[in-house]
Amino acid sequence: MAPWRERWIGWRNARLADPAFQRWAARLPLTRRIARARARALFDVVAGFVYSQVAFAVVETGLLPFLAGGRRSVADVAAHTGLPAAGAERLVRAAIALKLVEAAGEGLFVGPAGAALLGNPGVTEMIAHHRFLYADLADPVALFRDRRPGALAAFWAYDAAAEDRVAPYSALMAASQPGIAAAVLDAYPVGRHRRLLDIGGGQGVFAAAALDQAPGLGAAVFDLPAVVGRIADPRVAGVGGSFATDLLPTGNDLVSLVRVVHDHDDAVVEPLLAKIFAALPPGGTLLLAEPMAETPGGEPVGDAYFGLYLWAMGSGEPRSATRLRELLAAAGFTDVREHPTTIPLLVRVLTAKRR
Repeated sequence: MAPWRERWIGWRNARLADPAFQRWAARLPLTRRIARARARALFDVVAGFVYSQVAFAVVETGLLPFLAGGRRSVADVAAHTGLPAAGAERLVRAAIALKLVEAAGEGLFVGPAGAALLGNPGVTEMIAHHRFLYADLADPVALFRDRRPGALAAFWAYDAAAEDRVAPYSALMAASQPGIAAAVLDAYPVGRHRRLLDIGGGQGVFAAAALDQAPGLGAAVFDLPAVVGRIADPRVAGVGGSFATDLLPTGNDLVSLVRVVHDHDDAVVEPLLAKIFAALPPGGTLLLAEPMAETPGGEPVGDAYFGLYLWAMGSGEPRSATRLRELLAAAGFTDVREHPTTIPLLVRVLTAKRR
């Protein structure tokens, strides 16, 4: 770090921590808006867990679908959720503050954030699924001290072979995949390719979306046998196996890794990329799509949310595009390019070539 920057950070932090400066900045018209925004941002850090619990309660009680049926009252909400009147009112007021619910006159309706949530069932499923993450975060310091497998690791049973073990996480991935698939395929249309192999592709949501965009494409998913057995689209072939231990199918000029790499440590990712390189023909392409660390404007999503989520899961880490480029180059790939997406905080896209 340059000496001037170290001095600047020290001076800045001394001012921001000074109560007298805080009061002065809050009173001065030129700095009042900045001071209030910083105060709100700081309180959001303090209260963020409470906000997420309100969203969890809204999802668990089915409040939004209920309100989507038309004008409701607090008494209606209490009857629907089974909550006492006072509890229902407190939940409604909290949901209004987060814009999940909107009050108009005497009626309650879905709010703007709630409407967006209703339109993204994958996000709703993730909120419900967070019960496992919250269990692991009961003592976050203990979690950082000892990365012992907990509730989240048990849910993501990637090494499981039984249908009853893979069904929950396969369903969650299928529910959360459509919006991601659309963003990836908008960034990198696949019609130029002949055949796609989607590694770790679960129930084939991304592969099916690729076929919708390019009907002449052939597509297969490589995943655990119990997972590919859940593929419902007859256009998508399922190839059972473990990418951690088995050889990969050949004959595909496009291989995709959609939200797969960040779930695994380098000890898994490095040999996987080498196997993909070996399985691709000369001129073949690897498509890698996932949320990445150090994404401008999305830093809290990468290193805060996914950093902690993957730590609790017991596997993987959010990597920057720079780090992924290094891993791809080490595997032999060249011509690594980024293709901008509409939602970079949730998914960014890199392609790499085998020459």
